[in-house]
Amino acid sequence: MRLLFSTTAGTGHFTPMIPVARACASAGHEVRVAAPDSFASHVERAGLEHAPFDDVPPDVMGAVFARLPSLSPEDANRVVVRDVFGRLDAQAAWPRVRDTIDTWRPDVVLREPCELGSLAAALGAGVPQAEVAIGLGRIRDWVGDALVEPLLELDELAGLGAGSCLSGLASAPVLTSVPAGLDGVVDAGDDAGQASPLVVRFRDASARDRAGTLPASWGDPAHPLVYVTFGSVTAGFDDLSAVFRGSLDALAELPVRVLLTTGHAGEPEALRPWPANAHVEQWWPQDDVMPLAAAMVGHGGFGTTMAAVVAGVPQVVIPLFAGDQFVNAARVEEVGAGIRLEGRMEATAQLGAAVERVLSDDTIRSAAQRLADEAASLPDVSEIVGLIEGLAGG
Repeated sequence: MRLLFSTTAGTGHFTPMIPVARACASAGHEVRVAAPDSFASHVERAGLEHAPFDDVPPDVMGAVFARLPSLSPEDANRVVVRDVFGRLDAQAAWPRVRDTIDTWRPDVVLREPCELGSLAAALGAGVPQAEVAIGLGRIRDWVGDALVEPLLELDELAGLGAGSCLSGLASAPVLTSVPAGLDGVVDAGDDAGQASPLVVRFRDASARDRAGTLPASWGDPAHPLVYVTFGSVTAGFDDLSAVFRGSLDALAELPVRVLLTTGHAGEPEALRPWPANAHVEQWWPQDDVMPLAAAMVGHGGFGTTMAAVVAGVPQVVIPLFAGDQFVNAARVEEVGAGIRLEGRMEATAQLGAAVERVLSDDTIRSAAQRLADEAASLPDVSEIVGLIEGLAGG
């Protein structure tokens, strides 16, 4: 069987797809990943074959992003969903994804929810398609509302009937690693009712198998480890980069060890002098640090949030820019597995007290562990390959 995965050019969008793609490949299926030309190295590092499509021209994309600083966070996120994912990315991707489907003839298309060119291409070719989630289920309604106009435009571009992409988006099965206790949505077949679309949950067992390693020795090894990460791109935004120094300063006097990562857009040396209890890296594998962490400070990105959930690590979440970060932060606090701090960069003034609380509050720690236990009870990702095979058969 041939399976085409499809993603936009974002590590946070592609990474949740990798365990599913590898499980399908391990089961003997042919796997390719449709992604922008600029994303080739990321696909290759995952050990997967790249099926390239066009990037949006930088000047066109830059004009959209230049508008965002003047908008409220809510309006800026709506512009990104509507104009970047719904229009520019989708319309750039569709022609070559269509050609890949026409020539390679995959049996199923599995896309992340922001890559919509493959949605139109799959519908046009009559190929079954499903979504690999990169966030909580509750964000689907908000995103879907923002996509109404651009998906009608995509219908016209692809020669589909009006409403085809919206219908395909709403009805596609969803594969997700989010445990139901965090997701807050009803699964199909639950006693509470029949959910639409079908939601299938899985776990990536490899994320729990590591013993944990750290990049260096620093601070007092008897003190609890606090892992601080704001994702891969935050350091590239001038108006947000102060969150790194603010976090280091807020935690400098606490009896903890701090491992802070800046992402590849940041420079650890620019943050020197580091506090005596801190060590800074551009990047460190989350699956290596999480088994050793007593608490995590993050921005609510899906990858960091889920890494902490799977490891049972309580969180302090400071959402910074993307809409899903605010949704994730609110949900972590709702289920009692952490604390949400509002105010973006200014929230670091409250960070020390919040970290002390999650380290000492047994209720928060117990809630985080309950989520981890629920995530551990989900079927291994290898067990959902049969469902994907079933999609090909209708």
